[in-house]
Formats: sequence, structure tokens, C-alpha cells
Amino acid sequence: MPVVPPSPEELAELAARHGFRLGEADRKSFAGLVEANLAAHEAVEHLYARSAPSAPRRDYEWPADNPLGAWYVRTRIPPTGDGPLSGREVVIKDNIAVAGVPMMNGSRAVEGFVPRRDATVVSRVLAAGGTIVGKAVCEDLCYSGSSFTSASGPVRNPWDPTRHAGGSSSGNAALLAAGEADFAIGGDQGGSVRIPAAFCGVVGHKPTHGLVPYTGAFPIETTIDHLGPMTRTVRDAALLLSVLAGDDGFDPRQFRTPEPPDYLAAVEQDIRGVRVGVLTEGFGLPMSEPGVDDAVRAAADRLAAAGAVVSEVSVPWHREGLDVWTVIGTDGTARQMIDGNGYGMNVPGRYDPELMVHFARGRRVHADDMSDTLKTMILTGAYAAERYDMRHYAMARELAWELRAGYDAALAEVDVLVLPTVPYVAKPLPGPDATREERMVNALGMVGNTAPFDASGHPAISVPAAPVDGLPTGLMIAGRRFDDATVLRVAAAYEREVGGFPVAAR
Repeated sequence: MPVVPPSPEELAELAARHGFRLGEADRKSFAGLVEANLAAHEAVEHLYARSAPSAPRRDYEWPADNPLGAWYVRTRIPPTGDGPLSGREVVIKDNIAVAGVPMMNGSRAVEGFVPRRDATVVSRVLAAGGTIVGKAVCEDLCYSGSSFTSASGPVRNPWDPTRHAGGSSSGNAALLAAGEADFAIGGDQGGSVRIPAAFCGVVGHKPTHGLVPYTGAFPIETTIDHLGPMTRTVRDAALLLSVLAGDDGFDPRQFRTPEPPDYLAAVEQDIRGVRVGVLTEGFGLPMSEPGVDDAVRAAADRLAAAGAVVSEVSVPWHREGLDVWTVIGTDGTARQMIDGNGYGMNVPGRYDPELMVHFARGRRVHADDMSDTLKTMILTGAYAAERYDMRHYAMARELAWELRAGYDAALAEVDVLVLPTVPYVAKPLPGPDATREERMVNALGMVGNTAPFDASGHPAISVPAAPVDGLPTGLMIAGRRFDDATVLRVAAAYEREVGGFPVAAR
């Protein structure tokens, strides 16, 4: 694509936008200087074309039988090697690139894009013997904790199809709960692995920030982007994490990432003497259902029965963490995902130029098709960043260190923290007469306990606690950064103590 220099009118508008006072002679002079510099952009176009990847030919089909609305596309990609995932079927959240297979990321703005290169986690699954069987529906640009914002339609909860499945990894959780896949890989920026896991009664682990490479997944905001395993058992989550974890050399989120330990060995250990802190601030939220709080406190009692030392702990920062996350998730997301066409700039990671161009054009054409959650985020983030010179984002990132320190202080006294994943059971999908305000509460009202751990970077897993009114609830277990092994160890002990997790009727 030729690089076209700016017209006199475009140059004048750019100058005015940046406060430059240019006379006619100045404009002519700068026009020549800018055009000379753009020769490098033209050269980069040609240089990139020499080595740009080409998408492999892979067969796929649009799902004909899709009662939960959870499949985006079906495929069957055989493994490239033998390993711990041999014979197992894996579904990939549709914000993660699978080369040669269409990607929508829940959005009309991305619809029609076909990646040229596999995400790192996809390559690792195939190398470990896994078979990829499809892409699962996710929410519109992954910006919802419920499951009704995807442009392809709502994802229904297998426990009660009139209710939402949670989001934004909605399709993953529904397919796992329905028994249509063995493993899934999801993304979590505000709880998007753990929330649908809780609502659908499966296991969802958000690893420590940077433990699993995000390379090849559609970014939201680099400081809160996570990928992680979703499964039906804790051992399977540990198995999949052991395949996914580790530095890939391309992801700027992987800063001083230690070598992963043996997660499978960890889940076989008992928890006698392990210190479990019941996080006071995770209970009794304004939207909490007493039955959910009770189910999680009963789960803590089961951990005590398994030999853990259980006590109440307080982290006042936990209640304030949602405000910190919200500023990062509006101002930062508006700048990176929207203005920066997903990837933004200024980080030494891998980029996807084709996706950036496709999305940039798509979001302009399909702006009106975006969900209300996205429109609200864009309007909030763009206004705050422009009106207040991005200072609140900078403040929030500084406060994230204090949030992290608050959890770290508690985790110096105990080994893990436990609390409800979400404060209530899955709600009914909103009807056509629901107001915008009602839909917003349904989409984002459940992130109070999950989102702070995205801002702090600590690992956290959701496993099923006792059902309430016949619907799943989630026990969340959070731990020290890069101590995912202890989080999985405690989760596995709880699973053994309760004799396994219930499954949705099929």
C-alpha cells in the first residue's frame, strides 16, 4: 500500500491540533520535510512484505448445531507433537489467534479477519499433543462479565438456558459445562476466566500476570491482560497451565518471569498446615446474595477439615481496588484497544499489522454496532484522558502498586486468600425491554471481587462451591504472585474434600 503524504489541508489540521502556528511558507517547508520522512514508511511497507507470514490452509465450518450459542467456528487441527495433552480436545476463546481460522472477538469490528500466525498458547497446545476443535464465542471485544453482548448472539448457561453464562470467556465455560470440550483457553482482564467459570460450575484459573504469554491474543490493556486455563477439574487446569506457562521472548508482559514449577506435583499434595485467609472485604458487598456468601464460608470450613489453618483476614485495599481497575479499564483501554487499534505502541512485543488495520477500519464502520459497555468505556476513557491529560490513569497505575502491596502484606501472614468469585448466581438474560442501565449492571455488576486481582497481578482460581437454588457458585482462591502452584494445590484439596464438582444436566 503506497504511503500518501498529507494534503495541505491535512497538514494544516494536524498543525492546528498540536498548537503549531504555521504560516504559508512554514507549511510548505514542513510538507517537504514530512514527505521526506514518509519515505521510510514506504520502505518499511516493502521490507515487511518480504517476511510477512501467510495463513496456513485449515478447514473449518460454521456450527449448525449450537443450542447454547457457544461455538463461533468448528475446526479440527491435529497436534504437531506428542505430549501431556495427547488425545485431548481444546477450544480456544475467539480473541486468540488460530492461523487460517476466522476470528471475530465477539465484534462486528473484527468479523471477517483471518489470522496469519498462531498465538503462542495455540502453538504450545498443538506441540503438547492437543487437538484444537474450535473457537468459542466471547463478548464484544471481551468487555463484559455477562454473555449477551457478542455480535453473534447470547451465550446460554447449560444449567439454565434462560440465564447468562458469564463473560467474557462465555463460550468456553458453556462448552466445558456441557461436556463439548476437554480444555479451554480463556482471557481475563477483569475476571473473564473466573466469572464464567463460577456461573457455569467449572474451573477457571487466572495466572499471575505475565506467567502465560499473551502473544497472539487481541489485547485490551497490557497491564491487565491475562490468558489462562479453563477446565472441569483442578488437575486438568494444572496440566494445561504446565503447557501454557513460561516466557516466549515476545510478550512485554513477561517481565522477570520465573521458570514454572511442577504444577501437577503441587495438586497431589495435601494442605495440612497451609494457612488460608478468609478475606473479609470479599463478603457482604452491596449486591451479594447471602446464599453465595454462605456457600463460600462453608467451602472454607471444608478446607479446614482437610487440614488447613483457616482464619479471617482483612485487606482494606480490596474494596478500593475496583476503582483503581476501573480507571485502568476505561482510560487505558480507550487509549490502547480503541485509539491504538488493539496493540497501541511503545512496547517491544509482537504486533499484528493486518489485525490492527482490519480493526481500525472495522471499528469506524461498525461503531454503532458496539455494545453499550464498550460505548460507555470509550466515552469515559476518552473524555477523562483528554480532559485531564491522562493523569488519572497514571494515578491508578501508581495505586496499583499499593493495591498489590496490600495483598502482599496479607499473603505474608497466610498462604492464600479465599472469597466469593462473584457475589450472586447467574441472572436471567436481559429481555428486549431492558434499559441500557439495567443491561450495564447485568454486564459489569459482578466484577468487584475479580477485577482487583487483574490490577494487582496476583493469581486467582475459581472452583465450584455448593450450588445455590440449583445454580453454580464460585469459590475464589488467590495467592502470591508466581505462586500459582499453591493456589492450585488448595483448589485441588477442596475438590477432593467435596468429592468432585457437580456437572450440568445434559
